[in-house]
Amino acid sequence: MLILAPSDSRTEIRASRALIARAEAEPELLFGGGAPQVLAVGQSIPLPRSGRAASVSLPIDVNRTIERVLSSVPIDVVHVHEPFAPSASSAALRHSRALNVASFHEPAERALSTQMARPLVELFFGRLDARTVSYRATGDLLDRYFPGTHELIGPGVDRVEPADGGRSEGEPPELLFCLREERAALRVFLRALRRLPLELDWRATIWTGERGEPAVRLNRRLRERVQVLGPADATPEQLAARASVICLASGGPRLAPGLISLAQAAGAVPVVPHLALYAELTDDGECGLLFPVGDHLTLAGQIERLIADPALRAELARRGEQLHAGRTWARVAEELEGVYARIAARRQDPAPNPKLRRLIDARPHIECDLHMHTDHSPDCATPPEVLVETAKQRGLDAIAVTDHNEISGALAAREVAERIGGIKVIVGEEIKTAEQGEVIGLFIEQLIPRGMTMAETIAAIREQGGLVYVPHPFDRFHTVPDYEHLLEIVEQIDILEVFNPRVAFSAFNEEAVRFAAKYRIVAGAGSDGHVAQALGSVRIRLRDFEGPQEFLEAMREADIVRKHRNLVYVQTLKFLQTASRRRARRRA
Repeated sequence: MLILAPSDSRTEIRASRALIARAEAEPELLFGGGAPQVLAVGQSIPLPRSGRAASVSLPIDVNRTIERVLSSVPIDVVHVHEPFAPSASSAALRHSRALNVASFHEPAERALSTQMARPLVELFFGRLDARTVSYRATGDLLDRYFPGTHELIGPGVDRVEPADGGRSEGEPPELLFCLREERAALRVFLRALRRLPLELDWRATIWTGERGEPAVRLNRRLRERVQVLGPADATPEQLAARASVICLASGGPRLAPGLISLAQAAGAVPVVPHLALYAELTDDGECGLLFPVGDHLTLAGQIERLIADPALRAELARRGEQLHAGRTWARVAEELEGVYARIAARRQDPAPNPKLRRLIDARPHIECDLHMHTDHSPDCATPPEVLVETAKQRGLDAIAVTDHNEISGALAAREVAERIGGIKVIVGEEIKTAEQGEVIGLFIEQLIPRGMTMAETIAAIREQGGLVYVPHPFDRFHTVPDYEHLLEIVEQIDILEVFNPRVAFSAFNEEAVRFAAKYRIVAGAGSDGHVAQALGSVRIRLRDFEGPQEFLEAMREADIVRKHRNLVYVQTLKFLQTASRRRARRRA
């Protein structure tokens, strides 16, 4: 296991980079000993969120380091946390060619990622193969901006024994407030304490997290009952293990859901603001008490109820402990490993078929173009005869004719090829599905109607013994299935088109290469030629074949040969030829 993280230690960063440089020649160095290897990938600087104290980090000079790591060693799964841009996590998604899992924790609003940088963040999220959330509220917030499937895997809680033996029978209830929220929350808590009746017997601890003399001002009355501690005195876990009630008072942005789980696991009762996250953790008040955000009067009333009613306190504590029974970090690790295993199981088996391999390895290499059109497509003006003759002139040995929602052009092209000889024609069809984009069926003989679901279309291809070929995936200027819909059919894809010269941006092809590699899908390519001049702009060099199974086996070790072709020139020819055909039809 590798753990990559920003660091403030220049010594650690230099040592990590030296190890990474050595690992490019010896990848096993990064996995030596079996223990997790922690690498510092760059310095970070704090960024304020919502004008408050620093709570997020912007990594500096991490892209190159992360890229070197992810390209140096074979990695099955890259697990990132909060991959909002800019961050080390978003940099990892940018360079990963592995299966990607992201975990999202607190439901924090992020104006930069959800507004200004939303298109960039959506691109990174489009590389995720699984998403987990620590809380349902987090999933609800993500669905507003980045819809998808978010699997709930709540955080674990490990019990910690108190330093002084815990609660004793007959002691007054002890309240705990940990300053992991902003100072305004502490003011709400102190105002609530001042409202408690004098006759109530209670004690309180405020843990500030500050080293040295804690800066908390208490009036005379509170000084008699409240102690202020810091990290040198105890940890929040130790204090929670002896507390009867733990209070939170923030309305945001700095929330502390971990303290609620910590309190419940330790048998303490949480009293918290009525926020979606906190309501979820207290089961809408079944395992704790709620109060309106900022309302110190209601907070005082809820604390008074718990102090005055030991039976209520005991019942709420019992429910909270039940809620977290068995919720250890070891169990969380098991659930995450289950996610890893599930997505890894969707990868295809790259092992060759020995019998077919021996057969085709004895044959010569040929060159093939797997994606092209004739004038039987509504947006193409090239007759089948011209297509076949041009393909032969350009040295192609085989072509796949894939007209839009039609196979008559492919059948006609095959007849021409059989007549003139020297070239094979694979009959195909580029089929428009109901909602999930286009898919090509290769080696079919009967027309497959458009407008069916993707699953129905794939089933129709399979019924004819054909192969499923996904064209120009991730090209947002074509009708293509989005990432999640592509994951739904990943086991059914025989060939994924990783290079199409007609896509507007090379990044679309790069995404296809990444997807095919991570799921071990056979890579394909085609000119997508709508004019004869486009043929051969990309070629597949593979062993000669007979039939779909030999073809698929030959494709496992095929080479993609690209040639430069001016896209504007080709598109202009397509437009002129199509317009000419329309004029001729009108005259007729």
